[in-house]
Amino acid sequence: MARNIVISGGGTGIGRAAARVFAADGDRVLLLGRRGEVLEQAGVPGALTYAADLGDPAAVRGVARFVAEEFGTVDVLVHSAGGNGGREPGGPAEDPLNAVAHTWSVNFRINTLTAVLLTEALKERLAEPGGRVLFLSSIAAYRGSGTGAYAAAKAALHPYTHDLARQLGPRGITVNVVAPGYVEDTEFFGEAIEEARRERLVAETSTGRAGTPGDVAATLHWLASPGAAHITSQIVQVNGGAERGH
Repeated sequence: MARNIVISGGGTGIGRAAARVFAADGDRVLLLGRRGEVLEQAGVPGALTYAADLGDPAAVRGVARFVAEEFGTVDVLVHSAGGNGGREPGGPAEDPLNAVAHTWSVNFRINTLTAVLLTEALKERLAEPGGRVLFLSSIAAYRGSGTGAYAAAKAALHPYTHDLARQLGPRGITVNVVAPGYVEDTEFFGEAIEEARRERLVAETSTGRAGTPGDVAATLHWLASPGAAHITSQIVQVNGGAERGH
């Protein structure tokens, strides 16, 4: 039977790749993101789209109403919204402390708060048993991200996942995290990554290659499958061996 799949950040990168995998199964997919035109151009067959800033509680209430009307029940909730807060517009000008406050606030808003608000808004609509909640973290949660802000924002999803898994487990709902390493063909690095940095990141892997959105999408798809029904409260790293389990 077709399932109802909700994917934040579904217009590009990993979110789009995941949406295409689920749609290929015949599932009904809803793409969420801030840019309506990007969602509409994502090329996911049959997908519904809804543009919203998921860091805004009022906007998330609108998403919840739309989901109630169109889906009723949510079988799989994938949180792919977020990214490099340093690429967000509106940074402070000169004061160093203002700059720090902006960087940390933006990263937690787009990477942590968006996921928490959407989860809390849709939590009671998750299928039971069989519902799945899947968060996207990062290798940075284990090794830092330069400023610390992005890494900390992603790492914050880990304890939330563990608490949520205990809360939802009795309803037959699993909650897991996928933590990718370096993945090409996303918007994370902007227009392009410096070749020297790319070579260093690839050299850290055991597989000798960069990750792809499809690598991560396949892992998300498996965690949403019946075969992963007894896997919950886990952080699954997809990084070619660049970082090993904690």
